[in-house]
Amino acid sequence: MKGGIQLSSAQSSGKLAIFIGTSPNIGTTLASFAAASRLAGRTGQRRVSYLCLNLKSSKIHHYLGMEPPAVTLDALRSELRSGSLTGEKLLQGCTSLPVQGNRNLYVLFGNQNREQAEYYMPADIEHLLRCAREAFDLTIVEVNAYWDNAATICAVSEADAGFLVTTAALSDFQEDARQWFKAGTSLFGIEPNKRFKIIVNERSPQPRPVSFKPQHISKEIGLPVAAEWDWEKELGPALQRGRLLEWIGAHGEQLEGVLGQVLSELSALGDLPSLTREAKRIWFRRWEPHGERRA
Repeated sequence: MKGGIQLSSAQSSGKLAIFIGTSPNIGTTLASFAAASRLAGRTGQRRVSYLCLNLKSSKIHHYLGMEPPAVTLDALRSELRSGSLTGEKLLQGCTSLPVQGNRNLYVLFGNQNREQAEYYMPADIEHLLRCAREAFDLTIVEVNAYWDNAATICAVSEADAGFLVTTAALSDFQEDARQWFKAGTSLFGIEPNKRFKIIVNERSPQPRPVSFKPQHISKEIGLPVAAEWDWEKELGPALQRGRLLEWIGAHGEQLEGVLGQVLSELSALGDLPSLTREAKRIWFRRWEPHGERRA
């Protein structure tokens, strides 16, 4: 941790963007961290943070090869409970990662005590998010797909913008979206159509017997699609070797093509520099619903 970091008053109004999945283990961590790292790589002195608020299944430290992780969310719990955490303390508690020559991507690793996930109170999470707004220009928050915890509820409520990650599987974009995302937003009075867009992750290396087009997914959920992406074959081994950051660096152009709209909206939200040139529309693998290649 670094001492003597000064926060400017201009940083008290930093923005929050949330990434949430309709289902667990469908690539929400990958999409959110890829977006955060690409933004940090071209923001100069602007601060971008990545907060893992997946209280029961945090894996980003494993994907980055940082085991055991440095400071984690649970190490800050006493300060959150007492209300003594500040933006400067949060900044010092995050791990800064090198991205394209900059070290302005700050990561707070997630809760490591799964059995204590329910001990986080809404006031704790709300205080953490206030400190994030103070410390960073843009904070990207990843949460659990399930809504039975304070982190997911509070982050969805507090976020300035959001991205819902799903897949072309009917059980993900229809059943799970209805049971968790739609039910949760309705219960807590959140209007997702004003803040959320969809990222469709087609994970399967083989064509599905029935694969739904993005427009079908958009109509079912009632939100516009901002991006479609797929995992490359080597991404799985890269994750298991803790090489996610290196993989993102090696595929930067493809990522900025695939996540172009997502990155543009996040850049505008946090008043960050935009792409200096139009991102090429390069896909990891062409979307092929029903075995037919789209133009």
